[in-house]
Amino acid sequence: MVTLVGAVVRVPYTFAVALFGGRNWTVISAALLLVPTVAAFAVMEPGTSYSTFLLVGLLAGIGGGNFASSMTNINAFFPLRKKGWALGLNAGGGNIGVPVIQLAALAIIGASGGPRVLLGLYIPLIVAAAVLAARYMDNLASVRNDTGAAQDAARDPHTWIMAFLYIGTFGSFIGYSFAFGQVLQSQFDRTPLEAAYVTFVGPLLGSLIRPVGGSLADRYGGSRITLANFVAMGAATSVLIVASMRGSLALFTGAFVVLFVLTGLGNGSTYKMIPGIFQAKALAKGLAGRRRRRTGGGCPGRPWG
Repeated sequence: MVTLVGAVVRVPYTFAVALFGGRNWTVISAALLLVPTVAAFAVMEPGTSYSTFLLVGLLAGIGGGNFASSMTNINAFFPLRKKGWALGLNAGGGNIGVPVIQLAALAIIGASGGPRVLLGLYIPLIVAAAVLAARYMDNLASVRNDTGAAQDAARDPHTWIMAFLYIGTFGSFIGYSFAFGQVLQSQFDRTPLEAAYVTFVGPLLGSLIRPVGGSLADRYGGSRITLANFVAMGAATSVLIVASMRGSLALFTGAFVVLFVLTGLGNGSTYKMIPGIFQAKALAKGLAGRRRRRTGGGCPGRPWG
């Protein structure tokens, strides 16, 4: 339920940047996170109804839209030659929350004896993020919504190709983050605590490596880096299968960590490809000045959504 809502709200969140302004929407969207955070206290009580769990899950899903709006916003600040690095850095910073939760949250819950303290820590952090955004971020007047460009992007086959490539990189990263610890417990008989000591490493490296993937794409081309990355992911997956069949924990863990790194590299390189494709198509159509920039810089947010 959380992931479904998070996926759906990404689309309107990409339009909200131009509608409200990058700074303004960051403040609003950050403040909105207080709603599911406070609501989560309700599910801590024994006997909470299933419908309440579903409602809180729906509210928690709105956090998924923040990623899409941040990518749309940061895209407008950099020229094409630097977009891979900038978008990769922004995405890496956002996704680093996965290993933070896997490691720091467990430590906090273990020390406090329950998850309530963790929720309590979220509230001042959310407020601080909103205040800092209001103080230091800027609204760009040049960012405009172009519904025509968005419709063109939806009909363009390149959009759907990039969507599948994105699923292969970022989707794999999310899937691996959930599955890694589960497999260590079910197949290698590790306790949840023992698995937690290892599982955070993969998402951490996968997040930190994203700017590197974007930077390599800036230098050598997004398509080349993405193709090479998928080939490497196939090889690493083969090693993972062999390790699983042999019951080799060391080889299995190493192959999984390599897969995490490759998903991060590939994710960074796809970020470079998205704006580049649409800007090239705009240039090919002979669009001039502001219209070209709007088509080349505005469309990328829609595929991210």
